[in-house]
Amino acid sequence: MSRSKTTEPAEVSSIDIAEILSRIPHRYPFLLVDRAEDYRPHQSIVGIKCVTINEPFFQGHFPGNPVMPGVLIIEALAQTGAVLMSKSLEVDTEGKTIFFMSVDNARFRNPVRPGDVIRMEVEVLRARSSIFKFKGVAKVGDKVAAEVEFAAMVVETPKA
Repeated sequence: MSRSKTTEPAEVSSIDIAEILSRIPHRYPFLLVDRAEDYRPHQSIVGIKCVTINEPFFQGHFPGNPVMPGVLIIEALAQTGAVLMSKSLEVDTEGKTIFFMSVDNARFRNPVRPGDVIRMEVEVLRARSSIFKFKGVAKVGDKVAAEVEFAAMVVETPKA
């Protein structure tokens, strides 16, 4: 299924933190999406991350020159994609988990620093059953911080 360009309004104007917590298993200190907006089922979503100096990674990356690690920007984009998948597929989060499958064409353009608000635009390139291929662009203001293509799949959660 390819993403078609559409002018249809988003189904939901905003997805709050309570719904994000109900849709993906990530928690502090690894939850990297504060809210989402412009959700279009099976097509696209925009995640928002408000970056603060209190993020645990800033203590060591880098002292005196805090910069959000690029891999965590990619992770934030992937979590945004997981919210899109979970909502589009109505994934039972009690019995299923969404996992990364691949990361391609990752590019880091500008640093993300404390005080920045990252806007993570994620669009579906292809979807087949429970596997989605995405393109993600993370922006701070009008500057691209990172861009990447990635894939994710829904799998059964192992029983404890």
